[in-house]
Amino acid sequence: MGQDQTKQQIEKGLKLYQSNQTDKALHVWTKVLEKTSDPGGKFRVLGCLITAHSEMGKYKDMLKYALEQIDTAREMEDPDYLTEGYLNLARSNEKLCDFQKTVSYCQTCLNMQGTTVSLQLNGQVCLSMGNAYLGLSVFQKALESYEKALRYAHNNDDKMLECRVCCSLGNIYVQLKDYEKALFFPCKAAELVNDYGKSWSLKYRAMSQFHMSVAYRKLERLPDAMGCCEESMKIALQHGDRPLQALCLLNFADIHRCRHDVNKAFPRYESALGIMTEIGNRLGQAHVYLGVAKCWLLQKDYDKALESLERAQELADGMGNKLCSLKVHSLREGIYRNNKQQEELREQVVKFLQCVEELELYCGMCGESIGDRDQKLQALPCSHIFHLKCLQTNGTKGCPKCFKSSIKPGFV
Repeated sequence: MGQDQTKQQIEKGLKLYQSNQTDKALHVWTKVLEKTSDPGGKFRVLGCLITAHSEMGKYKDMLKYALEQIDTAREMEDPDYLTEGYLNLARSNEKLCDFQKTVSYCQTCLNMQGTTVSLQLNGQVCLSMGNAYLGLSVFQKALESYEKALRYAHNNDDKMLECRVCCSLGNIYVQLKDYEKALFFPCKAAELVNDYGKSWSLKYRAMSQFHMSVAYRKLERLPDAMGCCEESMKIALQHGDRPLQALCLLNFADIHRCRHDVNKAFPRYESALGIMTEIGNRLGQAHVYLGVAKCWLLQKDYDKALESLERAQELADGMGNKLCSLKVHSLREGIYRNNKQQEELREQVVKFLQCVEELELYCGMCGESIGDRDQKLQALPCSHIFHLKCLQTNGTKGCPKCFKSSIKPGFV
C-alpha cells in the first residue's frame, strides 16, 4: 500500500471514528498498519490507534502502539516525528500512572531540537509533565509545568489545550484544598467549550463538567455536584469513554458518602474499581479504597476500614503518590486514637509528619500547613504557594522561600 492509498484509508478510519463507529475505524487502521509501505503513513496511523486506545481506556495497547511509533520515528530520523513519538510514550505512561517515566519522556521531548512543528507540541508536553508531577505530589513543579503549558496555549491560540490545562489546574487546587480556585478553573474550561468548542469532541465538555462536579462536592454543593456528574457520565456513556465513566462512578460514590448513604456509595465504588483495575488507573483505585475506608468509618467498622487503607497504601507506594500516603496515615491515626492503640498511633503520627515535610505543604510565611482545610491560596510566579491572607497581610516584593534558599551559608 503506497502513500496515497495509505492517506485515503487513514481518512476513512477518521470519519468512521468521528461518527462513533470505533470498531470499524480500528479495523481500517489495523489493515493500513499491516499493508502500508510508507513510513510517514505508518507513523500517522499509529497515532490514530494511540488516540483511540487512550479514549477507550486500553492503556497497555496504547503503550504498545506508542513503542512501535517511536521505533518508526527512529528509522525516519526526523526530530518532529521523534518529539511526537516521545510525547505519546509520555502520555501512555501517564495513563498507566508510571509518573517517573512520564517526566523522563517529557524532558526528552523538550530537549529535542525540532522545527516549529515540534515546538507546537511543547504545550502538550508541559501539560503531561504537570499531570505526572501532580501524580507524584510534587506540587510546585506541577504548577510550573501547567503555567508553561498555559503560556504555550495563549501564544499558539490553542483553546483546546487551554481547556485541558484549566481542568488540570482545577484538579491541583482540589488536592491543595483551595476549593474556590478548584471550581474557577473548570468553569473557565466550560466557558472555552461554550465559546469555541462547537466543532470539538464532546469529551471536552464532559471533562470540564466532571471537574466542576468534584469542586462542587468539596464545597458541599451536592445537588450541583450531582447535576454536573450526571451530564459528564451521559457523554462518557455515549462515547464509550471507559476512563471517564470510572471517574464519574467514583465521584457519584463520594457524593453518596457525603450524604452518609453508604448503601448507594458501596456499589458505585465497586463499579469504579472494576473499570479502573481493568484499564490500569492505579491512582483512581487508591482513591476508591480511601472512599471505601471512609464509608467503613461511618459504620464504625474499623477493621474493614484498615483493610481498605492497606490497599490504598500499597497503591500509593507503588506510584510514589505522597499525598495519598498522607491521607492514609491521617485516617489510620484517627482509628488508632479511637481504639486507644498508643504504639500504633505514635507510628502513624511520625509517618504523617514525615509526609508533610516531604510534601513541603506549609506556608513559607506563617509556617502553618497548606491542604488540611479549605483555604484561599496564591501561587507566586516561581510557583511557590502561600496562604493568600499571609501575602495580603505581610506583603512581599519577592518570594520568601526563594529568598531563603538563595542566602549562602556563612552569610546568615
